[in-house]
Amino acid sequence: MRTDPPTTPIRQSRPFGGTGAFLWTEVLVQAHESLAMATSMVTQTVLLVFVYILNPGLIGVALIGAVLFSAFTLGQRVLNEAAYIRIDHKANDLYLAGPMTPEGYFLGMAGGILIVYLAPIALLGALAVLVAHLSLTTSLALLGLAGLVWLFAASIGYIFSTFFRDNRAIWAYASLFFNVFGVLPPVFYPLGFFPAALRPVALLMPPSAAAALLQSRIGETTLSTGQTELALFGLIAETALVFLFAIYWARRTVRGP
Repeated sequence: MRTDPPTTPIRQSRPFGGTGAFLWTEVLVQAHESLAMATSMVTQTVLLVFVYILNPGLIGVALIGAVLFSAFTLGQRVLNEAAYIRIDHKANDLYLAGPMTPEGYFLGMAGGILIVYLAPIALLGALAVLVAHLSLTTSLALLGLAGLVWLFAASIGYIFSTFFRDNRAIWAYASLFFNVFGVLPPVFYPLGFFPAALRPVALLMPPSAAAALLQSRIGETTLSTGQTELALFGLIAETALVFLFAIYWARRTVRGP
């Protein structure tokens, strides 16, 4: 009587499996994009120069805004990279065919991009600490808020990347979205300069919410208790919801065998 050989059970990948491995893969890939790294601070530098010429007293506020804007625009790089791998190289199926989880793929990509572009952001942060005379607690607040803005933007970028079918459409829409929501709201300038009727809207946008919280700590903006709560809890809730949805969406949109 013939007996079938014993079968080996399929090993299930643990949640977030492969994040570290793909993170360092992405670091190696992004490290070769020297031109992209060299031009990553062009917009921030131009805006800082304009602020310094028009109102030198606001350069500290602008430097804080530049750090937050830089963290926010990393979401555009996640969007571009995820879409490029999927559309041009069609390599996402290859990556996800192994034990790497979809959320590990997303977080590894976002983390690798962050590591490569961290140096210029850290330089802006050091300048902000020196010029705006940030205390230790405010410096830590800047670090934490920039981290939340990055996580929000990276999650949004990955989600949006799945909607495109042609790389030619990505560059214009991605640049428009991240520059409009990172420059027009009060990020590089005080919240008090923004129309009063629209300030609640600004406090619900992660980059300008983080900027307003930091501006209030250095005395450049006065926030009521309600405005502080709206900005802080809105930023935390939005980031958590978008991040969780990005994980769900990564798992939902992964292609099966």
